Amino acid sequence: MRQSLRIILQCLNKMPPGEIKVDDAKVSPPKRAEMKTSMESLIHHFKLYTEGYQVPPGATYTAIEAPKGEFGVYLVSDGSSCPYRCKIKAPGFAHLAGLDRMSQGHMLADVVAIIGTQDIVFGEVDR
Repeated sequence: MRQSLRIILQCLNKMPPGEIKVDDAKVSPPKRAEMKTSMESLIHHFKLYTEGYQVPPGATYTAIEAPKGEFGVYLVSDGSSCPYRCKIKAPGFAHLAGLDRMSQGHMLADVVAIIGTQDIVFGEVDR
C-alpha cells in the first residue's frame, strides 16, 4: 500500500498543471448545479447524451498497454455522431493466432493445456 501511494504521488508530481476538463460546450456536459437552474443547460445535457457529439471525418488507431498485451481501438468516422467503423483488437487475439504454431507436434489433448497456459479469454477473442 505504501509503495502504491508513492507511485501515485510521483504521478501527481509529474502531471503538468492546468485544466483537467475541456471547457468546450460542444463536448463537455454542463455542471449539475447549472442544470438545476438553467433550462438551456438541461437541454444541452439531454442532447449531448442522446444525439452525441459529431466527430469530424477521419480515422484513428489508439493502443494502450493492457495486462496481457496491446489493446487497440480503430475508429473511422464519416462525420456523424455514430462511428462508421469500430474495430477492437484485444490482446488475446494475437495469443490465439499463435495457437496453431504452438500446438504443432503435440496431441489434441495438449491443446487444452496450451490454451490454459496462454490464459486466453474467449469472450474477448470472439467477434
